[in-house]
Amino acid sequence: MTPPDPDYRQVVERSFQEAAFLSDLGIRLHDVGPGWCETVLPVARRHLQHTGIIHAGVQSTIADHTAGAAAMSLTPAHEYILTVEFKIHLLRPGKGESLFCRAEVLKPGRHFHVVESQVYALDDGKRTLVSKLVATMAVLARPSAEA
Repeated sequence: MTPPDPDYRQVVERSFQEAAFLSDLGIRLHDVGPGWCETVLPVARRHLQHTGIIHAGVQSTIADHTAGAAAMSLTPAHEYILTVEFKIHLLRPGKGESLFCRAEVLKPGRHFHVVESQVYALDDGKRTLVSKLVATMAVLARPSAEA
């Protein structure tokens, strides 16, 4: 896939730098290319629910933002991405030292992109798929400076 914005990397990097919630959680951009993105999260106690499993909200957040970043990589500079719908499958309990997420655009479109994210728990060198998200991302015109 050819990105319509040659500066897509900077756009994606900025989306991580400017998202305070991601910073609060510790989610970091690992790598990005046309139509895909990878993120990582070192797991801390604050990411766990009461039974010691990685909270579903944490998995949803990393999967959603990574999907959005993958979609951004295929979006023209005068447009931006907004999640309009997603479904997450929590496949097994998330346990591990860190999370790794990879998102890929399944179907880019003029008005909507369909994106899939896979979230893996990494523990002692072993990678286990813990959740999968499919999202619809709206492609919207950036507001003009006068608006």
